Amino acid sequence: MKKLILGTAILALSAGIASASEVVRMGTEGAYPPYNFINDAGEVDGFERELGDELCKRARLTCEWVTNEWDSIIPNLVSANYDTIIAGMSITKERDEVIDFTQNYTQPDPSGYLALTRSDPDLKGGIIAAQTGTIQAAHIASSGATLVEFATPDETIAAVRNGEADAVLADDAYLRPIAEENDDLEMLKKTELLGGGVGMGLRESDRDLRAKFDAAIASMKADGSLNKLIMKWEIGPGF
Repeated sequence: MKKLILGTAILALSAGIASASEVVRMGTEGAYPPYNFINDAGEVDGFERELGDELCKRARLTCEWVTNEWDSIIPNLVSANYDTIIAGMSITKERDEVIDFTQNYTQPDPSGYLALTRSDPDLKGGIIAAQTGTIQAAHIASSGATLVEFATPDETIAAVRNGEADAVLADDAYLRPIAEENDDLEMLKKTELLGGGVGMGLRESDRDLRAKFDAAIASMKADGSLNKLIMKWEIGPGF
């Protein structure tokens, strides 16, 4: 009987080790602080790096981080160049038709407008910059303003500075620190509430993987650790 119990325990342990060693490639942009960025050591850092590592730990998975440019981040997920998107991606109906999402791990973050200090831009009829393929770009395109799109968030800021755009629309959590650090830029009072919060993107066929991450996100919501990360990185309202 003791040998049977011991053997069962070893098998259970082996199964746990096998589960923990499953490698999941986490795709992110690495250019959208505080959600994700590349630190001085050349490593992925930020809110989503810390969150993703904890989710993998709870789901008994091994994370490998992969960076990919934003404008091809969904096609490269579908092509299996990585297994998830964890890149400040808001959950939208249009994206959900192509990929699957976990439950949200942030509330919808207000999108804000950044412009040159004391410039008073026309947000309804002016030229507004946004990063390509974002919910902000879609909003501007339907608002009556003229949309100019750029591949990276840095380029949207440059467009405001060099006169190509009157303002840029992006997540408040991204723009506000830039405004605070640069006297020539300021946040406007107007905000937009877009999308259904940020979630992890996965291929529609990876239902088991989605379930694992869903359970891990739910456990972090339940024990308050997700709210602590949101507060630490100043992402927005908690749950």
